[in-house]
Amino acid sequence: MTVTPSSSKASGVPAPRVDCEPVGADRAVPRAPEGAPPSRGFLARAALVTAVLSVLGSLLGLVRDQSLARLFGAGRDTDAFLVAWTIPEFAATLLIEDGLAFALIPAFSLALARRAQGAPGDPVRALVAGTLPKLALAFTAVGALLIGGAPQLVEVLAPGLRDPGLAVDCTRLTATCVLTFGLAGYCSAALRAHRRFLAPAAIYVAYNAGIITAMFALGGHWGVRSAAFGVAAGGCLMVAVQLPALLGRLRRQGKPSAGGGAVAESQPMNVALMATVLLFALCRQSQVLIERFLASHLHSGAISHLNYAQKVAQIPMTMSMMLCTVTFPVVARALAEGDTERARSRVERDLSVAASVVLLGTAVVVACAPQVIRVLFQRGAFTPDDTAATAGVMRVYALGLLGQTLTGVLVRSYFSAGRATWYPVAAMASGIVVTSWIGALTVGPFGVTGIAAANATGITATAVLLLAGMGPRSVPIRTRQVLGELSRPVRAALIAAVVGIFVAQRPADPLTGLAAGAATVTAVFVLIGWALDAQGFAPALRSVGTVTRRLAHAVFH
Repeated sequence: MTVTPSSSKASGVPAPRVDCEPVGADRAVPRAPEGAPPSRGFLARAALVTAVLSVLGSLLGLVRDQSLARLFGAGRDTDAFLVAWTIPEFAATLLIEDGLAFALIPAFSLALARRAQGAPGDPVRALVAGTLPKLALAFTAVGALLIGGAPQLVEVLAPGLRDPGLAVDCTRLTATCVLTFGLAGYCSAALRAHRRFLAPAAIYVAYNAGIITAMFALGGHWGVRSAAFGVAAGGCLMVAVQLPALLGRLRRQGKPSAGGGAVAESQPMNVALMATVLLFALCRQSQVLIERFLASHLHSGAISHLNYAQKVAQIPMTMSMMLCTVTFPVVARALAEGDTERARSRVERDLSVAASVVLLGTAVVVACAPQVIRVLFQRGAFTPDDTAATAGVMRVYALGLLGQTLTGVLVRSYFSAGRATWYPVAAMASGIVVTSWIGALTVGPFGVTGIAAANATGITATAVLLLAGMGPRSVPIRTRQVLGELSRPVRAALIAAVVGIFVAQRPADPLTGLAAGAATVTAVFVLIGWALDAQGFAPALRSVGTVTRRLAHAVFH
């Protein structure tokens, strides 16, 4: 959905018709009018489509990681690829998930509002003409710089790496994603501003499918370089998935205005907002740099253990953030109209629901970590020792999942007004300092576990600072009441995890232990959550249940 400026509120422009975007044979995603507030039904359907496709993308991401572990293990080759993997990780955060979206969605929203009000020419096309060529040139230049400076980049990222030559080859392939991810992020922001969520939600399905196909098709000849080639191919697929939908939207002309054939003036982007958003995203993603820098001095496979543990542990956080993809524009719309109460209510509800989802997932991860890793990865070149190391790291990572989710929800409220603010950047930079300091102190005695603990502590510190700063800089939520509400699912998750550990380790078969542990954690969490009357608990369970049913229907029918 789009954020419509308050100036269009009383424009008197008739709302356009609502058409539908097909999703399968018997379902459709409603297309909300571009100039009218979205209905609750539209928000629910949009969130559902985003959630189902995001879960499918995450599942394919697991298959990707499983394939990487099975084909190449957790040793020198995989470490080299994962150093190169730093580029798509950063590019995804900066260009698709956080950075460009916070700047481009308001810009496209303003252009859509001006077109609906009968501005001369087509402001949407004018915005594209004024921004896309310059951004594409910048993406190309940065990608070329990374390709040419790959040896120096690898030396900076992982100075203790055993095989830097292989990492350089992989880095040059993955550096192409700067251009493709930038174009994909541009398309995603434009489509979401037009309230089109299907194609943007499908990009990671296409991306991971490209990587998996490349590994199996080329792995025998190219080794781990095939995974890097898959990143390059997957980036192209992300653009291809969205381009038809975006071109279709751009072909639609606004109603002829009094200006006749006048050409709309290009609207400049908010450079200060772009700078603060990109710096925040860069600071947040730099946690990965710190981890890999510290782990590069440890034994072979240390970076791989961190990577596999982090990928699995972050699944609950990813699920908890799906709702915010749709509600971020809702909060922005409320603030644009001066309705602070509606914005506050929405943010507080998002915090409750997202915290309940991520804490349930955290309890399952902590309780069933060894069983999860055995079921997902222990085959081929991935040994039982790799399983034990990865499971231990994953349990420590999970302690920071609530901080990750709170940071993701809260930072959207800081940027939802479309104004530049440096407080989130300062909060994230403080968290990075904490991560670096604790990591440097603990990597010697505790190895990868110390690095994971530093990550969890740093992001939790950032979440605390963001929560403390809510007010004049952001949406003025009732912080004390929110903290009291969050304590309820925290207590439920703690008890559920302890009981789940005991149950999960009883069966010898890992799949049976995983099923028993997950079921026990869920049952205990549900009972305690209901007893404590956690506000976000019921909506969270309904959301998880709905997504699970729709995902099962999509897979098995």
